[in-house]
Amino acid sequence: MTVKITIDCMGGDHGPAVTVPAAVNFVRSHPDAHLMLVGLEQPIRAQLKKYKASDEPRLTVVPASEVVAMDDPVEVALRKKKDSSMRVALNLVKEGEAQTCISAGNTGALMAVSRYVLKTLAGIERPAIAFAMPSQKGYTTVLDLGANVDCEPEHLLQFAEMGHALVSAIEGRERPTIGLLNIGEEVIKGNETIKRAGELLRASTLNFYGNVEGNDIYKGTTDVVVCDGFVGNVALKTSEGLAKMLADMIKEEFSRNFASKLMALVALPVLKRFKRRVDPAQYNGAALLGLRGLVIKSHGSAEAFGFEWAIKRGYDAVKNGVLERLVRAMEENAPAAREADANGPASAAADQSIQQAASQPNPQPNSQPNPPGESGTALHSKA
Repeated sequence: MTVKITIDCMGGDHGPAVTVPAAVNFVRSHPDAHLMLVGLEQPIRAQLKKYKASDEPRLTVVPASEVVAMDDPVEVALRKKKDSSMRVALNLVKEGEAQTCISAGNTGALMAVSRYVLKTLAGIERPAIAFAMPSQKGYTTVLDLGANVDCEPEHLLQFAEMGHALVSAIEGRERPTIGLLNIGEEVIKGNETIKRAGELLRASTLNFYGNVEGNDIYKGTTDVVVCDGFVGNVALKTSEGLAKMLADMIKEEFSRNFASKLMALVALPVLKRFKRRVDPAQYNGAALLGLRGLVIKSHGSAEAFGFEWAIKRGYDAVKNGVLERLVRAMEENAPAAREADANGPASAAADQSIQQAASQPNPQPNSQPNPPGESGTALHSKA
């Protein structure tokens, strides 16, 4: 089966200078992939010529006359730039010409345009941003990372269903464990939204482990960790800041004097292996789950190596039938959740508009489709 992928070549901080060489490298290593490069024709073809790929039959240029800038408001991307590379790429997915779209563009705009063009799946009120964070056991999939700041219990249940489908598809795990991010493991901990979400998760057919804390993300306690977008975005940015601080400290200490530099040479193989495990470029590519099509968000500042990982993320999602598994997971889990909800307090919040859902702070997540090492091992349920 040929995997057809659209690339928003104009998105991100670097545009075609990064997206095109990444696409060229990817098709050369994946003979069953066909990439459609969407954007301003001249700069795309110039990059193809530079990398001697002008005649590559599995790289097709699709012209688009407009570009969504990284600082464009959502309403501009949605209403005024209807021939943007982002929208044209998403339309190709909607029309069945491609199976997934990869973009490094403005996250808020990408979420809004994706939701408008592709619509949400039945049973999903709000799409969520999911990505993999490195852990002691491989990685932990966390969602939501900023698409939905305010959530109701039912939304957290839907995020869990989407995370279940993603991990089971990519990792081949039939019953990945689900953790609910909280301030403690005890059932009585947390606000009313978290407590109610825990009740819904325990009543569902998901493999709910129970409440988990922030450190459990890095322990690999569960395969999936669910939270609202506000908490998830704070956790993500804190993790990125901590990782950078530690890397800078290690570099500083090894550069302090001649003896330190000599020890650095001895430790170089270990340091290189450590870098490979935590390199953000290898964790690039966050899935926008809950849409009637697969969309992958790359970090806006990603270089070609990192953007290629984002393409691989979409490729793996198509090959492993993530979208089909997500639909099936919703069908299996929704009835139990509705029955539990009928016995509890009804949700009072209506779904936000497209602009409201998409105009939350830009998380620019880093994630990996198939990171090195083993995935988080499922533990016995505490629920």
